[in-house]
Amino acid sequence: MALSSPDSGTSPVSPAASGAPAASDAPPGPATAPGRGLLPLLLVGNTAMYALYVGVAGILLALQVEHVDPADKVANFGLIAGVSAIFATVFNPVAGALSDRSGRRNPWILGGGLAAVPAMFLLGLADTILLITIAWCLGQAVMNVYQAAITSVVPDRVPVTARGKASAAVGLGLPFGSTLGALAGAAFSEDYRTGYLVFGALVAGAAVLLTACSRERRLPARAPLPVRGQLAAFASALRDHDFRWAFIGRALLVLGYFAVSGYQLYILQDHTVLPEGMEPEAAVAVLMPLTSVAMVLSTVVGGYLSDRFDRRKLFVGASALLSAVALVIPALSTSWTAMLAFAAVNGLAFGCYMAVDTALVTMVLPRAQDAARDMGVLNIANAGPQIVAPFVASVIVSLTGGYTALFVVAAVLAVAGALAVRPIRGVR
Repeated sequence: MALSSPDSGTSPVSPAASGAPAASDAPPGPATAPGRGLLPLLLVGNTAMYALYVGVAGILLALQVEHVDPADKVANFGLIAGVSAIFATVFNPVAGALSDRSGRRNPWILGGGLAAVPAMFLLGLADTILLITIAWCLGQAVMNVYQAAITSVVPDRVPVTARGKASAAVGLGLPFGSTLGALAGAAFSEDYRTGYLVFGALVAGAAVLLTACSRERRLPARAPLPVRGQLAAFASALRDHDFRWAFIGRALLVLGYFAVSGYQLYILQDHTVLPEGMEPEAAVAVLMPLTSVAMVLSTVVGGYLSDRFDRRKLFVGASALLSAVALVIPALSTSWTAMLAFAAVNGLAFGCYMAVDTALVTMVLPRAQDAARDMGVLNIANAGPQIVAPFVASVIVSLTGGYTALFVVAAVLAVAGALAVRPIRGVR
């Protein structure tokens, strides 16, 4: 059902189950504010998730690939990241649809979180590019089961009037998780096998904490759909005008973001002139906290102001344009100072973008009953570009012999992402 205004709820309770009259649009949303403990639990859960993504994919995996085949590290890393992102793309909406069908989120959060431990153990044992690819595909699969379910908690349990605050709590997981992931990744750079287990245990612990301490109202179970029906249902979400443009905007920005961030360690090795004596791993541990502080500030302020002024599109578009400005800085200069400036400005941009865009997305979900599934479809805009980004980045770097053109292309994509939110009609 199309949510025609920011005040439309996304309650997962069907009209039949609630006793309300059947309607095709805007079912009643949650009537009360989320419990005090929910937002901190969401913060912890998302922090653990992003810590694994940053620490593993951004540092440990890159070091492992370089250790196995240093001569072809860029191409191999791009291949592994791209293939594994396919698994993320598939498992996210599928897991969301399964949690919709079961009427539960917590079991999927718990199952995905606990499965991260054996997945990370297998990744640590891999000693060839093929085995690394298979193991990280498995890791992406279980993490996206976890992510699909935890992403759906906000539209399930939080009223529209508090979406900005809830999205800020979720968004804070990115800077906190990025900092934790960078510091832990750098700490275990000489022992990535142990590092993998630490990250897996972190996600498992967060899953146990969130599911043990948060009450979940069981939703009506959904009848299973045949595969053809599921594919048609996924495609139907993109036929909704506002949801489609939100999807496009997110996909463009994420494509540019991951084209650069996925190669951050290699950029610091081969593009940036670091201060004498500073190793690239140590540079990551400096940049991530700087980015995170900026993200925290812009996430909190952006979430609050978007609620206060009821203007989501303005903040989303402005932050995407600011991201483009940030990407131009290291394109013009290879200095360490330029990378510090990039980290700070990009943190301000991306923190505000993720906080407010998440709130915007929850307001344009096509069908409230399919919140997890449709959020999973939207998350294809997160995972899908990660399939393309590594290949695009590796081709650009290989053809140009450096990373300057990569920053320029990413900046253009960020501008396109800013323009994509303009056609959205149901949200200001």
